[in-house]
This record gives sequence, structure tokens and C-alpha cells, in this order.
Amino acid sequence: MENLNREEVRDNQIQMEEPQQFVYQQLRNRLQSRLCQLRDRQEQEIHAAQQEQVIHAAQQEQEIHAAKQEQEIAAAQQEQEIHAAQQEQVIHAAQQEQEIHAAQQEQEIHAAKQEQVIHAAQQEQEIHAAQQEQEIHAAKQEQEIAAAQQEQCSSVVGAAVISNPGIPSQYSVGLIYSLSEALKAISVSTELIEEELKPHLDTVLAALLEKKKDAAVEIAKSGILPTLAQALRSKSSLSCQVALVVAEMAREAAVREPCIEAGLVKVLLPHLNNNNQEMLLNTGRAIGRICFDNSYQQDQLVQSGVIPRLVSIMREYPENDPLVNVCLLALCNLADIDSAREALAELDVADVLTFQLKRAPDAERRHVILEILGSLGESDTLKLQFAESGVPEALSEMIRGLQGGSDPHDLCSIKIASNLIVSLLLGDESMQKCFGEGSGLVYQDVLSWLQSSNTQLQLSGALAIANFARNDSNCVKMLDLGVVPHILTLLEQHVDEGDVSVQHAGLSALRNLAIPASNKVRMLEDGVTERIKTLLRSDMPPVQFKLLGTLRMMVDGQEEAALVLGRDATLLGRVMEWCEAKDHAGVRGEASRLLAALIRHSRSTEVVHAVAKADGIRHLISMATSEHVIMQNEALVALAIASAIDMESMKDPFSDAELLPMLKKMLEDPAGAVEVKFSALGLICSLANSSMMKQELVSVNMKESLSKLTDHSSSKLASQASSILAILGDTS
Repeated sequence: MENLNREEVRDNQIQMEEPQQFVYQQLRNRLQSRLCQLRDRQEQEIHAAQQEQVIHAAQQEQEIHAAKQEQEIAAAQQEQEIHAAQQEQVIHAAQQEQEIHAAQQEQEIHAAKQEQVIHAAQQEQEIHAAQQEQEIHAAKQEQEIAAAQQEQCSSVVGAAVISNPGIPSQYSVGLIYSLSEALKAISVSTELIEEELKPHLDTVLAALLEKKKDAAVEIAKSGILPTLAQALRSKSSLSCQVALVVAEMAREAAVREPCIEAGLVKVLLPHLNNNNQEMLLNTGRAIGRICFDNSYQQDQLVQSGVIPRLVSIMREYPENDPLVNVCLLALCNLADIDSAREALAELDVADVLTFQLKRAPDAERRHVILEILGSLGESDTLKLQFAESGVPEALSEMIRGLQGGSDPHDLCSIKIASNLIVSLLLGDESMQKCFGEGSGLVYQDVLSWLQSSNTQLQLSGALAIANFARNDSNCVKMLDLGVVPHILTLLEQHVDEGDVSVQHAGLSALRNLAIPASNKVRMLEDGVTERIKTLLRSDMPPVQFKLLGTLRMMVDGQEEAALVLGRDATLLGRVMEWCEAKDHAGVRGEASRLLAALIRHSRSTEVVHAVAKADGIRHLISMATSEHVIMQNEALVALAIASAIDMESMKDPFSDAELLPMLKKMLEDPAGAVEVKFSALGLICSLANSSMMKQELVSVNMKESLSKLTDHSSSKLASQASSILAILGDTS
């Protein structure tokens, strides 16, 4: 029974197991189905979570983007401004020379209105007159020599008449020693017999010294030039007299080319090695006059090695004024040739010139030396050599000695010398040597020029300070030494009907001094901006241009200064006028740059409102299309900041100027600079945070332009474009 029961139980169990297996199978299937559903749901939830994270990330980007925007703009701005500063430093030296040249030109234009200023043309006339006077003086000396020679010649003639009583005495000189007879005798001479040639040469020389009309031309046409060349080639005792004849002939321009063709220059050159001072004098004059205003012959002279010989003659005979004058005039004519400058750079000519400058007996000698120094000073190598040889100090000493006088020649010397010092300061090394850490003699004298009553010295003083202020250490040192009050006082003297060039130069000096950040703070504390704002009433474009640049430099990185100037309605009104200066692109550009600087450095709602109220936004939009990258960047950054601060005030100007199509064009321009595109993205990013502007960005299909930038070679640009696309893609 038990076995049966067990079997029944077992059968029952078997019978029960089958449905249980089915149930279990069903349960298993249901569980698997449920697991699949759960898995699918989990995947959906994960996907949804991921989507939410993406959306949340995008929302977070949107939320923090506004906060980050100013940081990005500031970083971009800093990068741009560093780049701008580098660009400005690179071009500053070239601009400096242009500014100096412009200031000097303006000074010459204005000089007609100044009773004590000499017209620029007078300088050339005086230099030319000086050369003529030197030649006249030399001619007088030569006439005296010739007179003595004529006396000897007359005695010879007298003796001939006495020995030949058949010749009537009243006709003897005219018949035997007339110019035509003398020329004929010289031209047919086959042998250079000195005793025979000398009387004929005396006659020729006498005709030249007496300035007989067309005598030089007649002599050149007579055919005696080859004979003269032969006499010089043989180095006979007549060489000195022949050289004098040639020198007197060469006063006439018409005979110079025949002299060259006859080979006189070539045969004269060896005589420059003579130790006879009279021979050197005659030879130098002859060569100088023949080659005057003939660039080819002058270049040939330099190639033949004449430069070292001229310098050595001045070293050997420094007290022989006629001979020194000849050498100086020759150097003056040759100094513009590059090869001559190179030769002079190797000879340390500065000491010779400064010695002669200090002992110059008159203004004529000074002017010739100053002209030589000016020509040579264009070479950076010679600038440094001059500084090391004490040329600036010698010039400064000369100016001190001439100050206070009213002689036109002395005033002209002051003008040339002070301009030359300014020019020498264009060389970095020469400038630093003259500065001498603020204790240099030249720098000290320049400070005194700022306080002088001589307008020319005031101008040169301001230009010199601008040149000294070409590095931060000098700027800081000069501020410590108190240069700024002198410049401000000088500017205030010229506010009403003053000298335009002095105003321009004074503002250039202040602008350069304000470049170091530490100097800006001190200059602002000293009230510099308030004092120079008096120049706002100036109607002269050069002053307006430099004033705007100076104010822009003063607010660079100075929030408080930008805030004060940006709220100044009078200043903004004048700047708006200058933004529309049709006849002066420089003024127009600087006015727009100042507007951008006021917004960029103040980041103030008040300044943005003030600029918008003054209708300045349209000028910034116009500036954004400038051909200059630096100006485009400044405008775009300013517009980005302004739109982030007060979009409401920006809507109408942006719409009127069709800003969005302009930005789209910038992004799509294949030749556009990367930094400009990055700045444009900064502005677009700011606009994208405004719901109204966001829709307008979408309507102009800005997404397409942004998409093209996402694979740009600049990762920074590509990343910024992607971020803005994400913002535009969120339509919630």
C-alpha cells in the first residue's frame, strides 16, 4: 500500500511537474519579456537622461555663457590689444619719422604768420648764399694771387717791348698777349716748355679772373683742354697754375662737360695727394666745380677713393680755412650718395666735423657742416657714431651759444641744429646715449627748449621728448623727473592761435609717455586729460588727430578715466563731429577708435547709454568694416560689450546699419583675418542671448555660416562657432 501510495504520489508528482514546467516556462518567458521591457525602458530612460543632459548642458552653456562672455571678450580683447600694441610698436618708428616730418612741414606753413620764424625756403637760400659767399671769398683771394701774377706778366711784357722798339708800346700788350693769341699759342704748342707756356697761361687766367664775358666758353672751344690735361699729367711746375685755370673755367656750367671729356677730372685726382696746400686748394676747387650737380661723376669720384683723402686733408690742415671749405663743400655734395656714407662711416668723420663746427667763423661754415651732418645722420650706423663722438652735445652747445639773438643766420642755425638733434634721436642706441638715464646733457638742454620763447626750439624740444619716450623705462624716468608739467604748460601757451606743429608734437610726447600703465595712473591723477581737453576747440586736423590718439592712450586699461570721459557730453559731441570728418580719414578713424575705447575700457551702462544717445553706435558699425584689422577688432569688441550691457539701445542702430548681413559676410569671407572672425563671433554670441536678435540671426541663416566654421583650422574659432550653434539650436 505504501508502495502504491508512493507510486501514486510519484505519478501525481509527474502529473504535477508537467503543468509546473509549463508554468515555469511561461513565467520564464514572462520574466524575460519583462526584463526586455525593463531593459528597453532603461535604455529609453538612459537615452532620455542623456538627452536631458545634452539639453541641460546646452541650457547650462546658455546660462553661464553670458557670464563667460565678458571673460571671453576680455581675453580676446587682451589678445587683440597685445597684438595691436605690437603692431603699433612695429610701425611706431616709421610713424614717428612721418609725424616729425609732418610737424616740420606744418611748422614751415605756419611760419609765415610768425614774425620770428624764418621761412623754410630762406634756409636753402642762405645755404646757397653761404656757398656762393665762400666761393666769392676764395675768388677774391685768387684774384689777389692772379694780380700778383699779372704784375709779373706785365713786367715780362714791358721787357719785351723795350727789347723790341719796333713794336708800339700802346699796342704791345693787346697784340701779343691778347686772349686769342694766348689760346692760339697754347693750342699749337707741341712741347710743354714751361717758360713759353707760363705767360700765355697768365693771360688766360687774367681773362677768367676779370670775369670777361664768355671767356670760359671761348677757352674751352679753343682746343687747349688736352694741353692743360697733358700739363697736369706731367706734374710740372705749371700744374698749380693749370689747376687754377681749370677751377676758374669750371665756374661756368657750359664748360664742365668739355672738361670731363678732355679727361681733366682723371688727371686732377692724383694731385689731391700733393702736400702743397695751394695745389690742393686749386685741385679741390677744380674737381668740385666740374662735378657739381653731376651724379655720375660724383659717384665715380667716390669709387676712386676721394672721400678718405678729403677727410685726411681736413685732419692735416685743420686751420687752413679756404682748403677746409673746399673739402666741406665737396663732402656736402657727395654725402647723399650711399657709397659715400659707407666710406665716411669707416673713417670716423664725426670728430673732424665737430672740430670744424666748434671753430666755425661764420654762419656759412656752420650751415655747410650742419647739412653734411644731416645727410649722414640718415644712416643708423652714423647716428650711433655721431652720438659716441659727441655730435649731439656739440650741436646743443652751439644752440646754447646762439640763443637769445635775433640774427636771421643764427636763427637758421638753431633751426637746422635742433632738427638734426631730433633726427639723431630716431636711432635707438643714439637716443639712449643722449638720454643718459635722464642726466644726459642733451636731454637737459631739450627740457630747457620746452621753456624757451623760441617756437622752433619748443617744437624740437617736444619732438625730442617724444623720441626719448620710445621705451617704458625712459617714460617712467621722465615722469619721475617732472617732464609732463612742462609739456602741458607748453600746450596751453598754444591753445588759441598757437603753433599747430608745437601742439601736434606736444601731444605726441604725452601719448608716448602714457604708454606704460603706471604712467597712465600718475598722469590721470595729475589731471592731464582735463588740461589737454582745452584743445578740443582746435580746428586743425593734425592737432585733432593727435589729441584723439592721446586721449585713447590715456583710457587704455583705465576704467575710471574711460568712465569720466565717456560721460562727458561736450567731449562726445566733438568726437561725433570728428567721426564725420570727410576731408581727414585719420581724424575720422581716431575718433571712432576713441569711442570704442571708452566702451571697451569702462564696460559701463552709463557710457554705453551716452554713446548711443550721441548716435555713436553707427560709427562703431562703420568702423567694423574698416580695411585695418586692428580697427575692426576694436569696433566688434566694443559692439559686443555694448549689446551685452544694453541690447534695447542697440536694436535700432543695428537694424538701420544691417549689422547681421554684414557679420554673416565677415564669417564667410575666405580672406578674412581669423582674429576678425573671432571678434565677430563674440558679437554674434552676445546677440544670440537676446530672444529677439536670436530669431533674426536664424532668419538670415546665420547657422549656415557658423556650420562652415566648425571645422576651421583654428580650434578656438571652431569651438566658438559650435557653442553659438548650440545656442541658436535651442528654440525653447
